[in-house]
Amino acid sequence: MGREAIVEAIAGDEAGAVKALLEARELILRGAIRRRYAKAAMHDVRAEAAALRFVCEGEAVALHLGDAEAARWAAAILKPLPDLRTKLDLKGPALFVGSCDDPALEAALAGARTDDAGAASSIIARIDTAADQAAALAVDARLPIWAVYPKGKAATFGDSAIREALRAAGYRDTKACAVSDRLTATRYHPPG
Repeated sequence: MGREAIVEAIAGDEAGAVKALLEARELILRGAIRRRYAKAAMHDVRAEAAALRFVCEGEAVALHLGDAEAARWAAAILKPLPDLRTKLDLKGPALFVGSCDDPALEAALAGARTDDAGAASSIIARIDTAADQAAALAVDARLPIWAVYPKGKAATFGDSAIREALRAAGYRDTKACAVSDRLTATRYHPPG
């Protein structure tokens, strides 16, 4: 999403210049007013009188963005976030490699799994070790691979090792998305 603007704002009884940052899940105000508003908690979101207006946790907020920009911000806030199945582009069957120990990933894969590599449109590989990665690479070099792995410093085999090995095999990373609080995913397209 990544929208940002320097604007005059009113939040409850406070007013002043702020840097407003619209992220995927929240709106952040920095400057004379410091706030974080979860998009899921906002209601009565609208563009009115050249301002983005909404109410969050009982506080009325107005960001004076101008008519056109206020309308764009309101539309962005009201647009629902894509679910994990959409983010993983699971339009056809996917071959799952590894262990599925995450409820969000399991829900996204419901009804989209196949055991037939020939019928699969992609590979979803849960990768915690080099052996997990080798198993995903052994399946079919013609299919894109979604590498699903732990986030952060606690990961013993993470982003750098996965990227290095898949790039060495000719794959190129094209997209990334969060899977859950503890897992992330990167899509790699096959060589050629």
